[in-house]
Amino acid sequence: MGDEDVDGKCRIMSACSSAKLFLFMVPLVLVSGFVFVNIGPKCPTSFLTSLSTTHISPPLLLSSPSLPPAPAPAPAPSLQAAKEVSLPTSALSTKVESVQGDKNRTIQLNPINITLVSNNVTSTASSELMKKRVTKKIDKIEFELQKARVAIKAASMDDPVDDPDYVPIGPMYWNAKVFHRSYLEMEKQFKIFVYKEGDPPLFHDGPCKSIYSMEGNFIYEMERDTHFRTNNPDKAHAFYLPLSVVKMVRYVYQRDSHDFGPIRRTVRDYIDLVSDRYPYWNRSIGADHFILSCHDWGPEASFSHPHLGQNSIRALCNANTSERFKPRKDVSIPEINLRTGSLKGLVGGPSPSIRPILAFFAGGVHGPVRPVLLQHWENKDNDIRVHKYLPKGTSYPDMMRSSKFCLCPSGYEVAGPRIVEALYSGCVPVLINSGYVPPFSDVLNWRSFSVIVSVEDIPKLKTILTSISPRQYLKMYRRVLKVRRHFEVNSPAKRFDVFHMILHSIWVRRLNVRIREV
Repeated sequence: MGDEDVDGKCRIMSACSSAKLFLFMVPLVLVSGFVFVNIGPKCPTSFLTSLSTTHISPPLLLSSPSLPPAPAPAPAPSLQAAKEVSLPTSALSTKVESVQGDKNRTIQLNPINITLVSNNVTSTASSELMKKRVTKKIDKIEFELQKARVAIKAASMDDPVDDPDYVPIGPMYWNAKVFHRSYLEMEKQFKIFVYKEGDPPLFHDGPCKSIYSMEGNFIYEMERDTHFRTNNPDKAHAFYLPLSVVKMVRYVYQRDSHDFGPIRRTVRDYIDLVSDRYPYWNRSIGADHFILSCHDWGPEASFSHPHLGQNSIRALCNANTSERFKPRKDVSIPEINLRTGSLKGLVGGPSPSIRPILAFFAGGVHGPVRPVLLQHWENKDNDIRVHKYLPKGTSYPDMMRSSKFCLCPSGYEVAGPRIVEALYSGCVPVLINSGYVPPFSDVLNWRSFSVIVSVEDIPKLKTILTSISPRQYLKMYRRVLKVRRHFEVNSPAKRFDVFHMILHSIWVRRLNVRIREV
């Protein structure tokens, strides 16, 4: 927190004055004061299971011995118990079906029943009509998604599809043909509605020149996108809540107060606002809605509203399974530190033959992992260069480009920009953490182009790295060069880059949720 230039704009945008921010917050407070929420029986904690027959989200990645196992999910209500849910007569009833292989489980959910009492709303007739109109549209939306599911499941048996830009191939992907078909179906169908409510700097704005740059870059691309964005919510498959936790920390949170309340109220009031003006949140209880945050406090902010944290898709840099990150529902996104707002000078590096250093790390000592790393390796081996502070006259980027492997231990949080910096510089990343789900793990086989080391094996680092043969290392190096296209930030965005990979991860999770009128 507190990185420089968090105010960097992705586009020309007038800064909001204090008065404008105040005027925005006032109606939120008023709406919050007049909304009475009746929450029915507790909903299942997860609406999503992977399309296991397509291998988009292979269990091997999450259960491999070298990866920390995800905590066991809370037991879902039984089907019988779900059928016994009594829905309020005035609430919109929905079904959400979780698809797992050839077996379907149907869970009946109880949406939030909202009654608005306000002088500005004298009748609920128009609201009821809008609900009826929306429920007529949902069957068409789900029919479109079902066609995409069928096409994706059949992809493994189909011939490879020609693509003028890029054809995924190789062990970097769990199933390259399935991924490609899913990506093409996303391009053909996926439509996202971006809520227009809210003003900058808290909404529709974010940092583009900091360690949290993904927030601003994603918001910017979604705001100007003409391919995936729709202005007609009835045609949307997913709904984006364009908030920035980074901006909330700067403008709403009182520094050093340790009071998270203002951020919680801001997020909660915003959801109350859009759920009052539109029927879509209540229709799915937020299951087809998503947020994106790269700030360390993103996960905490998402639980400001119970259904946002439990039901909605959360695209987070801080993808920590020990902090309630659910890989089947949530999306792990890369943390990318763009100091200038562009990739200029960041991508590229020499061939392996002129990389004399075996492994490299330099960084602050914080969190539980880095002290262990420095204790065992700081200034103790010429092959493994581990520094708390770089020697004077030494360039951090040059050190990465001179190294075969780049050590990427977690800090206070599991995510960090070193992983992407390593990919950019052609350095094979060595992930050292506990509970971290690497970005795009539903598509990418990280073990094919990176080394995953447990915290307990830090003393064995040199043995582990030197046991990788030169031939195997060259394979990993070449795969790094191929896969890094998925982590590059482009303006405007290009096919298969980080913006589109984030969208694809959201698309996959939306495919696994079926919303139907009961």
